[in-house]
Amino acid sequence: MSIRTGREFLSIPGPTNVPDPVLNALHQPAIEIYSGRLKDITRTCLEDLKKIFRTAGDTYIYIANGHGAWEAALTNSLSRGDKVLVLESGRFAVGWGQMGQKLGIEMEVLAGDWHRAVDPEKVEERLRADVNKEIKAILVVQVDTASSVVNDIPAIRRAIDNAGHPALFMVDTIASLATMPFEMDEWGVDVAVAGSQKGLMMPPGLSYNAVGPKGKLAHKTADLRTQYWDWTAREAEIHYLKYCGTPPVHMLFAMRTAFDMLFEDGMENIFKRHSILSRAVHAAVEKWSEAGALTFNVQIAGERAPSVTTVNFQDQYNAEKFLDYCDQKLAVVLGIGIGEGEEQSFRIAHMGFVNAPMILGTLSGVEIGLKALNIPHGSGAIEAAIEIIAEAVPAEPGQK
Repeated sequence: MSIRTGREFLSIPGPTNVPDPVLNALHQPAIEIYSGRLKDITRTCLEDLKKIFRTAGDTYIYIANGHGAWEAALTNSLSRGDKVLVLESGRFAVGWGQMGQKLGIEMEVLAGDWHRAVDPEKVEERLRADVNKEIKAILVVQVDTASSVVNDIPAIRRAIDNAGHPALFMVDTIASLATMPFEMDEWGVDVAVAGSQKGLMMPPGLSYNAVGPKGKLAHKTADLRTQYWDWTAREAEIHYLKYCGTPPVHMLFAMRTAFDMLFEDGMENIFKRHSILSRAVHAAVEKWSEAGALTFNVQIAGERAPSVTTVNFQDQYNAEKFLDYCDQKLAVVLGIGIGEGEEQSFRIAHMGFVNAPMILGTLSGVEIGLKALNIPHGSGAIEAAIEIIAEAVPAEPGQK
């Protein structure tokens, strides 16, 4: 027996739900790629990326997923034999560094905990010890999609400054951009990367670099530069050269529409919405965890991401069976665990095009799955989530 018929609840941390206006933007004929309307779309999207990243620096659009943005950032700013310091807080900063190893970059990992944010004091200590300034760049994620840890980017910047270290500060915002504040210039970030398929509410397929003055200076002497990723080559006046060939016409239509929606909502309102919905999810998980069978992957509340929550089962429970039940019986599609403890974890996404009923539907599906599979869980989770949302979004005086 299945009650799956109806709209599927996609609650994975990328690709996320794509709004109907963005889907509709894709559904139109291709147009001429050298001038006119498409050239204007590129120009305005590059300008709007600066607003989203909060930078006066340069922005670049790639026909690639987030891993492509990683490679673009590395090849444009580093040289063979350079050392990068990777700040571990889950899977993805380390993955970024491993990509650099394939390019001839030396990687050092500042070991971290999959359940904790990066410790800025340890960053400062390691950089002070680098008396010869061998470390050329520091790689970190603002939110790790696997662990659901959120890192304090301004605090890490202060640690770099306190150590008096000249390394480039490079930040992955793939799972955080347009879900929480990111102040590239104010926080002293030199290179930032992002992807289209999470907070930016688009299908996968586009990724981005944003580059400040220090990143552009390093670019001048970087010897890993290649024709496709090269920032300088993409600054050409000829429109198609900004994509090193044929532009992603229909994805540009989608991006323009998605950006219009973001600015219509207002970034501060978007951040508040993500904060409210994430707190609702956290309140539900807190209740479920009272029975001892499951718990947060991130134990400290202030280090939990506003975009995704990783939940761990105790060893005797199998996450795959739980995920299959939610999907096959209820049409609630949760994120699989990846990396450390993946067989005993699942992830709830609360990012991008999502609202309170969607989150409450997902949480209800989780609770049905826990009950159907006889997995011990505390009661009152959905009520706790509702309470968070109702308190955060009160009625107007005239509505009472």
